[in-house]
Amino acid sequence: MGSTAIQIPSRLPLLLTNEGVLLPGSSVRFSVETSRNIQLVKSRLLRGTSVKSTIIGVIPNTRDPDSESDELPHLHRIGTAGIAVQVVGSNWPKPHYTLLITGLCRFQIVEVLKEKPYPVAEVEQLDRLEQYTNGIGQLSDLSQQFYKYAVQLVEMLDISVPVVAKLRNLLDSLPKETLPDILAAIIRTSTNEKLQILDAVGLEERFKKTIPLLVRQIEGLKLLQKTRKSKPNDDKRIVAIRPFRRNNQVPGRPLYLDTVEEEDDDDDGDDIIMLEKKIKNTNMPEQAMKVCIKEIKRLKKMPQSMPEFALTRNYLELMVELPWNKSTTDRLDLRAARVLLDSDHYAMQKLKQRVLEYLAVRQLKNNLKGPILCFVGPPGVGKTSVGRSIAKTLGREFYRIALGGVCDQSDIRGHRRTYVGSMPGRIINGLKTVGVNNPVFLLDEVDKLGKSLQGDPAAALLEVLDPEQNHSFTDHYLNVSFDLSQVLFIATANTTATISPALLDRMELIQVPGYIQEEKIEISHRHLIPKQLELHGLTPQQIQIPKEATEGIISRYTREAGVRSLERKIGAICRAVAVKVAESQHKATNSSGTHVTEKEGKERVREETKSESINDATDLALPPEMPIVIDRHALKDILGPPIYEMEHHQSLATRIDIRCPLSHLGALKCHLRHNISARHAPAQILAHWWELQHRLVSWGTMERALHNRWRRWQRQRVPMVPAAGGLQGTRHMLSQGVMMCLWSHLRCSSCRKCGQVCGSIRECCMRLFFAWCPWWKSPRGA
Repeated sequence: MGSTAIQIPSRLPLLLTNEGVLLPGSSVRFSVETSRNIQLVKSRLLRGTSVKSTIIGVIPNTRDPDSESDELPHLHRIGTAGIAVQVVGSNWPKPHYTLLITGLCRFQIVEVLKEKPYPVAEVEQLDRLEQYTNGIGQLSDLSQQFYKYAVQLVEMLDISVPVVAKLRNLLDSLPKETLPDILAAIIRTSTNEKLQILDAVGLEERFKKTIPLLVRQIEGLKLLQKTRKSKPNDDKRIVAIRPFRRNNQVPGRPLYLDTVEEEDDDDDGDDIIMLEKKIKNTNMPEQAMKVCIKEIKRLKKMPQSMPEFALTRNYLELMVELPWNKSTTDRLDLRAARVLLDSDHYAMQKLKQRVLEYLAVRQLKNNLKGPILCFVGPPGVGKTSVGRSIAKTLGREFYRIALGGVCDQSDIRGHRRTYVGSMPGRIINGLKTVGVNNPVFLLDEVDKLGKSLQGDPAAALLEVLDPEQNHSFTDHYLNVSFDLSQVLFIATANTTATISPALLDRMELIQVPGYIQEEKIEISHRHLIPKQLELHGLTPQQIQIPKEATEGIISRYTREAGVRSLERKIGAICRAVAVKVAESQHKATNSSGTHVTEKEGKERVREETKSESINDATDLALPPEMPIVIDRHALKDILGPPIYEMEHHQSLATRIDIRCPLSHLGALKCHLRHNISARHAPAQILAHWWELQHRLVSWGTMERALHNRWRRWQRQRVPMVPAAGGLQGTRHMLSQGVMMCLWSHLRCSSCRKCGQVCGSIRECCMRLFFAWCPWWKSPRGA
């Protein structure tokens, strides 16, 4: 062994530390922050060019003074010569370094040669490994006893762990005289116990001090094994070897056997084992199973400090949580489904009929693929809520995906795992959330998808919404196919103009028209009013909103295809009534809790009567009696004056069979009041109309201005001024203008669902035009 002898220099720079003990054969990281130690690193380690310059002496149990002017403290007698394997540091916010040092041998300080800028001492090497032999007598017995305990300790660990297997090989390959220092650095010991082993220069004394530590460790493992007999497969996974972490240190060696904090140490190892069991028990497809087994093998060999460890673990956890073959049982009772749909939604007969058709076909064929529906209609008609009702009717889980403003295809397909912060797409994430493979997915606002440099999400949806392709949908994050054929996809849109033709071709369009006045009244009394009463803490015994009041709100305060504004107006009424109810309760509490004399009572009653009469004169408040009935005067007091006036053609609706509901695009614009002079003839009214159009005023504003001026002119019967071209030219201009306005906004009862201009609408518009202007004669003599 003379060729491999360790010879250290006779003069060594000293690194003073109070953090730990470096034993020969072990590696420890030390934090360098004090002035003398920093000078040692800068002058010796960073500027040295030879191996000899990297050998320094580590003095344990000695704190380096913070300032260079302070004297050196008393130095520990025995130190460890080590070689600096790695130096890592930074100058911000202040200079600090971290040294990885591997111990070589012990030394004893003979004399301190200098103290500044860093201490240098003359040393004497104590243990020379080439001088040790197998020994005879007591030393040999101690060596054999130590080896037996060391093997017993290692065999109690999980030999499949690479660190444990390497330690078992070291026990057979290294000389026995080197094992006490190595094992003392690995097992859990205190700083004082390590100092005692460092001070044990003699090999016999070193064996005697290390054997009790091994015995204590073995007894602790046996006790821990008895307490964990409930896990038969984990008999050997009792203790894990982990890097010991000190304050202000990065993870590294020395390695310690953890027996006290077994919960923290076993978490990662037990989680991997449990994850592997879940993967084997999960009934996933063969392709996905192969990928998971391959990844779990890589995870076992991967250090926990690697960033890819967390990414791989998250991926495997997602694969386990996905519902590969877990589904809910559909409720196929047609009668119960019809009752449930009718109770949740009024009208929408076409939608309800489509759901009942799906249930009927589902009864006849079990493996029916989920349909892909698209509800197209104006805002506020209940497209989203009817999707939730469909899921409730079928007995399935419901998940909503908001697509408004989405401009990245990764939101649909997911990110590849090569990117930092990668995650699955919304489709896979929704399946993980609901936990079944046949939910109802609502793709809300599919017509508002964006497009950017990150791709086109509408193109990514082509595979999702194609019944011939979605049985093998591949998410970029999973990188394995997932079956989406059992998912019921429902998309909602306000218009089909912004949806790509390829995506539109994959969906079954169902038009959801706007509500007419009669339908809004029924919806209000069935759903909106009870909902608002519950939200505001009111009861039907406190407030009553008759149908006449609801009709007034619809015709004079709201003009929309849906019922959102109507619901807000009802909420405003409920808030005003809640104020009255709260005031009446407060007044009743004050009157019951106050005792006054007769004279004071008469004066207070007189003052209250006077104040109430003043308030009644200035504020048309609701009557205090219960229930409070909302009438026309209460509406005006709460909601203000009517916003919209009664349309003139509504009085002629029964005579000419015209209805004026809002179209499926919410096309009917609201008539506002404008201060337009009534001195002009119809030709000049049209001229004013075209002038507004050239000024880029909206179509609704132009129409309202024209109608207001026309109605004022009709009331005052101002004689018509012929336009250029005579009376026939004026007739032609007026008829073309009024017909254009009527065709844009009126629909007859026979065509109100399709919304297209057809012959019947033209006929109704002509009849309305001549009924509106009885003095006018048709250009054809009608």
